Amino acid sequence: MKIVKLGCRARRLLSSMSVVALICAGLSATAVGSSTAVGGPPSAPPQICGNSGVLDGGPTTAPPGAIEVPKGNNKDVDFRQENKTFWFAPGVHTLDSGEYDKIEPGAKSTYIGAPGAVLDGQHLNSYAFGGSSAGVRIADLEIRNFGKAGENKNAGVVNHDSGDGWVMESLYIHDNAGAGVFLGSDNVVRNSCLKDNGQYGFSMYKDPVPGKSSITNITLDHNEIAGNNTDDWEARDTTCGCTGGGKFWDVQGARVTNNYVHHNRSVGLWADTNDIDFLFDGNWIEGNDAQAIFYEISYNAAIRNNVIKGNNIKGGKARMAQADSFPETAVYISESGGDSRVSSTSTGTPTVDISNNLFIDNWGGVALWENADRFCNSPANTSTGYCTAVNPAVTLAKCAAGTIDNEPYRSDCRWKTQNVSISNNEFRFDPAQVGGCDIAYCGHMAVLSNYGSDPKWSPYQGNVIEKAITFNQNNKWRGNKYIGPWQFITEDQGSLKDWATWQAAPYNQDAGSTKQ
Repeated sequence: MKIVKLGCRARRLLSSMSVVALICAGLSATAVGSSTAVGGPPSAPPQICGNSGVLDGGPTTAPPGAIEVPKGNNKDVDFRQENKTFWFAPGVHTLDSGEYDKIEPGAKSTYIGAPGAVLDGQHLNSYAFGGSSAGVRIADLEIRNFGKAGENKNAGVVNHDSGDGWVMESLYIHDNAGAGVFLGSDNVVRNSCLKDNGQYGFSMYKDPVPGKSSITNITLDHNEIAGNNTDDWEARDTTCGCTGGGKFWDVQGARVTNNYVHHNRSVGLWADTNDIDFLFDGNWIEGNDAQAIFYEISYNAAIRNNVIKGNNIKGGKARMAQADSFPETAVYISESGGDSRVSSTSTGTPTVDISNNLFIDNWGGVALWENADRFCNSPANTSTGYCTAVNPAVTLAKCAAGTIDNEPYRSDCRWKTQNVSISNNEFRFDPAQVGGCDIAYCGHMAVLSNYGSDPKWSPYQGNVIEKAITFNQNNKWRGNKYIGPWQFITEDQGSLKDWATWQAAPYNQDAGSTKQ
């Protein structure tokens, strides 16, 4: 079992401000998961990768009635049988040599491995498990080497077709091209190590469904998601926005809890395009090259009780090198906010609630951004073909010249950064710990937009959205604790404010907060 020394323990303090402090304790982490104090961040990240107690716990002999799968080439095994259990014997298992040779599971069948069972794609097969069968369970397997480096863009190795009702647990999925795992509706990924995959640890996609989310009800719990995007897809395609520890797309109802998301070559956790009702709770998110959490053109989220440490330093340094003052932060809320017209079952609130988190030495804190030129049917909306999710009367055709000037279209054609609450967090920032950054570029909180200019028929031109996001959309910081030389940006990126100005009228932010 892997032993990881930790220097400090995060613990909830019972103070009137309900903030979090670090208490050095020199702990060793050997357990399956992190322990989360009631109402507070985890004391340690879950150690899944390299933990034999989690990943080598499959049955040593075939369960009664199971189909035994011997090591070696399994091309002749009929994996499509329904309601069966397949037990993979210890050793390396391969499929046939064709690019699209894969296991197509039978409905409600289980695929489990003995300790030491490995499914190896040999960089010949692109995918390990695929097909449309529902109710599949995969557990206790090492799955590696599917796809060639630089291939499998936007494709998953396990659950390639985003089948519904899949449970994937105690898996070691590593060194594959594309995404290690794809998710569909009613999917669970838990107690798994998703490591060093070419594009993502996990992702998902299904074609849009008019009037509803394409994927619903997913859970990621007690996973370690590390070192993904080894193929550096943003360098290969600078406009793709398609990398990270994991990416969600058009999902309603996600519980992302107790995961260790670290050292991914991009964003840690990225929710993009009409994601609704997301709970990020009890995670340890550390050392990712870009944001820890990026919530983009989406609705209703709770980001609570997480440790968020050392993120977006690489991204911040790159922007600083270009003398670009746009705020790079650990949590980035982009055209996303709370709306009571969509679900809040998982979060319990029709807001974006960022609370009770411990932020340590990230490039920046929290940025609330709303691109004035991005709305349904605008050229600046890179999620082509998607419209907002709050009003069925609002469509691509209605969000156009001649109608968008009128209500409800003027309001509901926009993904708004609104009803965001940032409360009871502790923000620690030491510039020396983030590479000696120039505080003109780092250590920022921000609520801002840009000067609207495109398209010509847009009703959001000028400083309309800059004023709206800053003053009129119920975005509030309160009851936080700040340590370090924090600065604050309002309205537009060139507008740095000090603590006193940030708290005073007309901004009136961080009531009940402290700074030292």
